[in-house]
Amino acid sequence: MNYEMQKENDTGKKGLISRFKLFFNNDFFKNHIILWLLVFNFLANLANWLVLAIFINKSEGDIILHYNVYFGVDNFGNWKQVFLMPAIGLFLFLVNFQLSFFFYKNKERIASYTLLLASLMAQLSLIIAAVSVILINY
Repeated sequence: MNYEMQKENDTGKKGLISRFKLFFNNDFFKNHIILWLLVFNFLANLANWLVLAIFINKSEGDIILHYNVYFGVDNFGNWKQVFLMPAIGLFLFLVNFQLSFFFYKNKERIASYTLLLASLMAQLSLIIAAVSVILINY
């Protein structure tokens, strides 16, 4: 009985690994434009997390979360709330990645490129916002 259960677990693991390999062996990941856009999106989001983790002062008091040219400081909050920006960026990246994969499978290459490029532009905008929050608080 124990041998049969172990055999089922082994085939389940192999099935999961083979599904994982099949997913990444798709034409989607062989396209150079898609691959570079995915890498840049990932690196931009990772940079956003790291910049905020390194430079945000982890204090008990509130920090400035938003500054407006016309009205000045208009949003204060806890230092942990700053990490909402890269979390939103990660969410946008994952949604655009799923939509891009769907459109690529349906032979809509330009839509796939556009979605990933829009996600990259959002990541870069969030990096600029994160750097501005860091500069305002120092």
